[in-house]
Formats: sequence, structure tokens, C-alpha cells
Amino acid sequence: MARLPLLPALALVLMPLTAVAQGGASKLQEAAVPAVMAKSIDEVIRPGYRKFHESATALTGMMKALCAAPSADTLAKARAGFADSVSAWSRIEIVRVGPALEENRFERILFFPDRKGLGLKQVQAAIAGQDEKDTTPDGIAGKSVAVQGFTALEYVLYGSHAEVLESEKNGFRCRFGAAIAGNIDAVAATLSADWEKKGGIADQWKTPGPDNEQFRDGREAIQALLGILVHGVETVRDQRLEAFYKGKDKPVRPKSAIYWRAGLTFPSITANLAGIETLFVQSGMEQVLDPADRAIAGEIVSLLKSLQATAPTVDADIAKAVAEPKDQEKMDLLLRGTRDLLTKLNDGYGGAIGLAAGFSFADGD
Repeated sequence: MARLPLLPALALVLMPLTAVAQGGASKLQEAAVPAVMAKSIDEVIRPGYRKFHESATALTGMMKALCAAPSADTLAKARAGFADSVSAWSRIEIVRVGPALEENRFERILFFPDRKGLGLKQVQAAIAGQDEKDTTPDGIAGKSVAVQGFTALEYVLYGSHAEVLESEKNGFRCRFGAAIAGNIDAVAATLSADWEKKGGIADQWKTPGPDNEQFRDGREAIQALLGILVHGVETVRDQRLEAFYKGKDKPVRPKSAIYWRAGLTFPSITANLAGIETLFVQSGMEQVLDPADRAIAGEIVSLLKSLQATAPTVDADIAKAVAEPKDQEKMDLLLRGTRDLLTKLNDGYGGAIGLAAGFSFADGD
């Protein structure tokens, strides 16, 4: 099979990395760090969690409306609410720090990847068992994280026998789904409240210094923001794309893709990338770079925009996408693009703020 040409949008940015931080000397503009940290909180993280909370509340209402008056229309609205909430979460889920790590909140919202299929088995067992304790958010909150979040609700709305939701008034399956949505809403409310709290993590992020529990200086603060971006891109590459597709002529696993039942695999990936761009751009991370090094910021943004332009064009039916040459080419571009993006973030931006080659955001060395 002849090799398909590169898509123009990504072909333009898959090019050698701009040289930055010549000689390895750090030129971090530390005086700009507090403003960047403040913007990351006030213009990105807080609004992101507010939007997620609002969407989760709306989703809960739509699920309850579906249970009370089942029909094709109310099911369609509930599924649309699910897609909206997944999108809102996917934009902010890159902020996998602070409150999201407490009390298993991240996993309670999104238990993925689930390589052993534990979530599916537990959700199916819950639907079959029809225990009334599983029809309240509090009841759901006491169960395994595998049945508390989006992947569990996706099965309720799109899995085997989901058609009963159109006709069964106040049926167990629907009330179970409404309880899951209510649990997501409750966790979202807690996350948003924690970032809004006076004297909490947000204030610590805004004031790096020797007495700060989070960041002793501006360099540590910017490294933390960069770490969020790096881990976000790694998640897209490793857990979103390579979970089911590692390249042409390699084994594919379409049912290992996130949200494959709902057809939201690539919309969620697009939202992940949008969240990464939003944090990078709206926080003003470019401002901490020496003016001579700022070309790397433009390269990062251009590549992110190109990735976001490509991802939504892949077929929503993952089984079809992995078998279609044109979609394979797009996914290959996404894989190469995310690898290139990691290089630009780690070696390009990281080098410009003085991080040594091989710096690991996992252990902070």
C-alpha cells in the first residue's frame, strides 16, 4: 500500500526543534512567575472546574428527567449531557494534582485505563443485582471507584440493553445511572470548592516562596505547570491513543479506547489537547522565557492547534477507524505529533528554563 501524504496542518509543524537555551544556561524570567501562576488559577483551573461542575449538575438533571419520562428524546438529551460533561472534564483532567489526588477523586470520576475489565464486570453485576442502595449518590460513593464515574455511566447509556432507557419509567438501570451522575456532580463540587477556598491550594500556588508548602521559589512553580502539560500529553499518547492503536501493521484493540461506546474517543482527546493549550496560553507561560527563547512557545501552540484540527476528523467508530487507511494516517500523525510535542515541552521549553536533559517530572530530580 502506498504511503499516504502527511496532512498539511501537521506536516508543517513536525519539523526540527528550535534551538533554545544555548549553552544550557537558564534564563528563566522569575519575576514573571507570580502573574503566570495567578492566571493559571484564575483564568484556567478555577473556571475549568466550575464548568465541569456545572455540566455534571446539568447531566444529573437530564438523567433524572430520563428516568421520570423515558423516550427517545429524553435519552438523546441525556446522552448529549453526557458528551458535554465528558468534554468539560477532559479539558480540566490534565490538572491531576492537589485536590484531584485526594480521596481517590480522580479515579472516582474516571477509572481508566481498566486493563482487566473490572469496571465493566462490576457495572454489569450492579445492573443485574438491582440493589436499591445503588440508586443514590451516597450509595454509589461507597462502592468501588470502578463504578462511580464516566466509564460506568457510559455503559449505562450505551452498553448492552441500553434501549430499555427509552421505555422503562424509573427503571433500575436509569436510576443507577442517575446516581452515578450525582456522584460525579458531588466530586466535581468538592474539587471546585477546594480550588476556590481562601488560604487553600490556590493561594499557595500564587505565592511561591521559602515558607510555601507547595513551591519554594518561582522555578519550582513553573516546573509544576510544565509537569502538568507534559503528563497531559503523555496521557494522550500512552493511555488514549496507544491504548488501542500503536501504528499501522500493529495489533489494534478498538474496545480498549476510552468512550468507544459513546463515540467520544476523539472528541475527548481533542478536549484534552484544548485543555493543554488553554493552560499554556492563558496562563502566559511564554512570559517566563527569555525573549530570545520564545520561538519555542509558538511552535508548541502551532503543534497543539494542528493536533486539535486532526483529532476530530478521525471516524468516531473506532473499529472502523483502525481499519481505514485514511484514519490510520491521521492516528499515525497524532502519535508522531504528541511525541514531537513532548520533545518541544521537555527539551525546548524545559531547556529554556534550565531543566537538565533527562529531568523527570515523576520524581522531581
